[in-house]
Amino acid sequence: MSSTTEADPDPGEEGIEVTEAAAEEAVSLLEDEDMDTDVSGLRLFVQQGGCAGLSYGMRFEFEPDDDDTVHEHHGLRVFVDPASIDYVEGSVLDFEGGLQGEGFHVQNPNVVSECGCGESFRT
Repeated sequence: MSSTTEADPDPGEEGIEVTEAAAEEAVSLLEDEDMDTDVSGLRLFVQQGGCAGLSYGMRFEFEPDDDDTVHEHHGLRVFVDPASIDYVEGSVLDFEGGLQGEGFHVQNPNVVSECGCGESFRT
């Protein structure tokens, strides 16, 4: 089940999607930190940095800020601040395991170019 909430909903907003693998991994990590998954969640944000100009950031937080957009997918709450939402709208958050490349990855349709290492992007 997926839903999106915010103080002033934008009916035209695409939001973001979260794969089941990403949600399961994040929820497991939240539970390992004794964080209440009914309130706590993963913050996804965009910041200045990297050779292409912008990069993603993620961290766990106990609750969303009042002006955050909150996406809920597969039991995971994802918080996105107003400054980042336009950059990540329409994106998919995924988790890939394995010897190389294990971790969370954002598949973003708004990206025009990425740096060679894939750590930063430009829209």
